[in-house]
Amino acid sequence: VQLVESGGGLVQPGGSLRLSCAASGIIFSIYAMGWYRQVPGKARELVGTVSNFGSTNYADSVKGRFTISRDNAKNTVYLQMNSLKPEDTAVYYCNARARPLDYWGQGTQVTVSS
Repeated sequence: VQLVESGGGLVQPGGSLRLSCAASGIIFSIYAMGWYRQVPGKARELVGTVSNFGSTNYADSVKGRFTISRDNAKNTVYLQMNSLKPEDTAVYYCNARARPLDYWGQGTQVTVSS
């Protein structure tokens, strides 16, 4: 199983980024997919999830700014991040979950700074 994130980088406050997570080795359509983030010294936190039926859920801190979507034909989940703030700086991780199975990507760094 592989989850490979891409799209991270350095962006100015107020800017946008789109993260992608390409999955292989799983039946993608049956997995709930999620994005989490972590900064050094803190616990990993939920950013948002999209169920296998397409329903979404977001952390309050990103509601209205971030959008999760999935393309089952491409085995890929996306995180569109708009109006980025310095406090969004973190390593962003992709997650695939179909209990009891739970897989993580290696993460991609997002840095929001002027």
